[in-house]
Amino acid sequence: MVHLLRKLHRYLYLASVLFFFTLFYPVLWVLARDPERHFNGIARCRRIIGVLSSAMVGIFYRFRYETAIDWSKPHIICANHTSNLDITALVLLCPTGFSFVGKVELLNNPVTGMFFRTIDIPLKRDSKISGFRAFQRALGHIQRGKSMAIFPEGHIGEEFPPRLYSFKNGPFKLAVEAQVPIIPVVIQNAWKLHWDEARQFGSRPGVVRVEVLAPIVVNDSGPAGADQLRDEVYNRIREQWNRIGGL
Repeated sequence: MVHLLRKLHRYLYLASVLFFFTLFYPVLWVLARDPERHFNGIARCRRIIGVLSSAMVGIFYRFRYETAIDWSKPHIICANHTSNLDITALVLLCPTGFSFVGKVELLNNPVTGMFFRTIDIPLKRDSKISGFRAFQRALGHIQRGKSMAIFPEGHIGEEFPPRLYSFKNGPFKLAVEAQVPIIPVVIQNAWKLHWDEARQFGSRPGVVRVEVLAPIVVNDSGPAGADQLRDEVYNRIREQWNRIGGL
């Protein structure tokens, strides 16, 4: 019975996302005609869709900050990744317009495709050319004052319960090149409510708890600096993840 209810909740959540996306689609369609000019408007629509679609099915988000964040300046947000809810968590976390860097397959999704064709940056994982183009676009966004959100694990693992995987170097090379701080974020229990796409276990209502750690200032340059930064961010996220047990 519980499994059936969780499956039903997943379908209700998907329907809720689709409903509010459809409701905002006319506005998004107009804004998407000039995404550079209407960047913040598109980001604002995504934020509203995220709030309403989650709340409609009883999913809420609680953020705890290690220190205050100056969102008027660009940052690179790096979070662990165990659930599709992680995307909404970061959308609600950052009050200013920002871009995700994510897998190119998200272009095929009717909802995420809208944003990855406008304000987000698709990346083909096995293509160096795609990686270079994504890096340059992300660097351009940062230089124009926009923050970036990247899941440095690069994927959601197949293990359940989930664990923290090693980090890719891209976000940290970008931080060194752009000389912007990185914000480590630990999304605690999203996997308990909605693991991955929730196909196997379904989903349920609840509160997603998000720990926002103090920004790490970039003081070095070159490959060695990026590697050191990657290890520091990984260790801080892993320490917090282990402390709370991913709960």
